[in-house]
Amino acid sequence: MQYTWSTRFRYLMFTFMVIVLILFLWYVRVAVTPLVISALIAYVLNPVADWLADRTRWSRRAAVAVVFWAALLLILASPALFLPVIFSQAQTLIADLDALLVHLEEFLAQDFILLGQLISPDQFIPDIPELFSGAFAGITVDAFHFIESITKNLLWLLVILAATYYLLQDWDKLRDWMFSIAPAGSRDDVKRIYAAIKEVWRGYLRGNLTLMTVTGVLFTIAWIAIGVPGAIVLGIIAGLLTIIPDLGPAIAALLAVLVALVEGSTYLPVSNLVFTVIVLAVYLVLINVKNILIRPRIFGRSVHMHDGIVFIAIVAAVVIQGVLGALVVIPVLASGAVIGRYIWQRILGEEPFPLETAIGKEVEGGQGS
Repeated sequence: MQYTWSTRFRYLMFTFMVIVLILFLWYVRVAVTPLVISALIAYVLNPVADWLADRTRWSRRAAVAVVFWAALLLILASPALFLPVIFSQAQTLIADLDALLVHLEEFLAQDFILLGQLISPDQFIPDIPELFSGAFAGITVDAFHFIESITKNLLWLLVILAATYYLLQDWDKLRDWMFSIAPAGSRDDVKRIYAAIKEVWRGYLRGNLTLMTVTGVLFTIAWIAIGVPGAIVLGIIAGLLTIIPDLGPAIAALLAVLVALVEGSTYLPVSNLVFTVIVLAVYLVLINVKNILIRPRIFGRSVHMHDGIVFIAIVAAVVIQGVLGALVVIPVLASGAVIGRYIWQRILGEEPFPLETAIGKEVEGGQGS
């Protein structure tokens, strides 16, 4: 006679497994965001690997290896294209700052008369070299913390790369395993939930591509309008780096500011410093327009969430989890909404997929008639 667990004991063991799973997820909560990012990257590269395997008759492992390493090399090679220009402009900027510092010291060393009183600025302003040396001393004190942070981020980067590779290699197996562990009577529901979540992430990717394109075009037009040298390249960089919330546009703005400070405008009759202020002001206006109006609207439509919820979620994720959290918060929330909506409909005893059920009945009715 085959031994089976009683219904009460099965519920008890199921509750125990849920508690253990929650405790485990809480313990590894720091790793959740990198793993979600890995899943997102693997999801993007998976169709490319499938296409390559079908066209070349290669094994899945070989196609995944080629796609993964080609994407990695492309990402690593992209910054190298701009490094010579950035390095050259950085050297010029350092020389200009040194000259500016010398002029500032000479100006502060001169006395001037104000309302009949002789004023020496150097009596009220601390010595600039000492001021900078003190700042650099403070930076030196925090150097170890900076190195620790860089090391930790590099380790997380290795985790993301390794997880992406293995997820990409075994994506189909993982999906089939997820379907197989569901109870036999609910496997169709699991497949429908998976399809709905898949559509959410697909919409999120489309939204990101749309946002990158809109941002790139917007900044390119703005830089051309005020005469920023290399406006097209800087606009493209701004569009590409939009994939990294807040940090990416800030890096793109820093490049534009450096170019403006070093080279000035191509036609505006203002000094380099004034032009730099103009570039920074234009950036602040455009980035707020993007964050408050464009991004919530694009993501709201792509993942079917309210614009206000999208905006609040992104801001909260930046505050709580930083850049990585803001990168994945929208699709994670939308996926949670899909699962929550299904559970709620089941709790109420209603059909969780009414539209599909209605279509199915119409098809059956049509076949019967």
